[in-house]
Amino acid sequence: MEYKQGVELVHPKCKPKIIIEKKPTKKVDIIQKTFDEWAQNGRAELMEREHGKNVSKFLDKVCFEKPFSFLDVGCGNGWVVQKIAKNPKCKKAVGIDKSKKMIIQAKKIKKNSNEEYIHTDLESLKNVGKFDYVFSMESLYYVSSVKAALKKIFKLLNPGGQFFCGTDFYRDNKATAKWSKIMNMQMHLLSKKEWRDFFVETGFETKTKQIKDLKNKRKWKREFGTLFIIGKKPK
Repeated sequence: MEYKQGVELVHPKCKPKIIIEKKPTKKVDIIQKTFDEWAQNGRAELMEREHGKNVSKFLDKVCFEKPFSFLDVGCGNGWVVQKIAKNPKCKKAVGIDKSKKMIIQAKKIKKNSNEEYIHTDLESLKNVGKFDYVFSMESLYYVSSVKAALKKIFKLLNPGGQFFCGTDFYRDNKATAKWSKIMNMQMHLLSKKEWRDFFVETGFETKTKQIKDLKNKRKWKREFGTLFIIGKKPK
């Protein structure tokens, strides 16, 4: 809390009163601060290398049959948006991130005219229209409320649209459960069943898929891999 000193004018024979005004300080967003640092220290590129293989395996099997719009929630430096934007049927690919420096980086390496990047979090996102696909990799567990986030995404989708939520951080994958302590921030640790239940409760037609990297040195990547929860909004 910051304090601002002022003087209150009173009767000339009286001594002036010194007034101490409390000025609220801006609360530091630890998630934004962390990812701003990652944008500058090379961790953004590391995330792309760490997740790129499994994300590509998953997205390469998605059948984009007709012109579509795409939203990436927690886009980082925009590597998924760039991949999708190259698809000839992609009308627009939008990436949002609460890290301003990640968005700055994404804009610097923007390669396609149908790419767009917005500095905002999911809760504050507005006036962007509806999407055929929403994607999120390793970001939804940072939100204040998973239920509220899923409801927002459900509203953002066109009827028949799909939400692809990818995470390595889930209760069944015990090797990653320690990440929240390492990161020292709020991270919602949910099981595969709990993720599925949240999606179903929101109204999604839901299924799950695990993408494994069978040649990876790390045991958890071979045995558990990335969990994708796939939600389709009914038509």
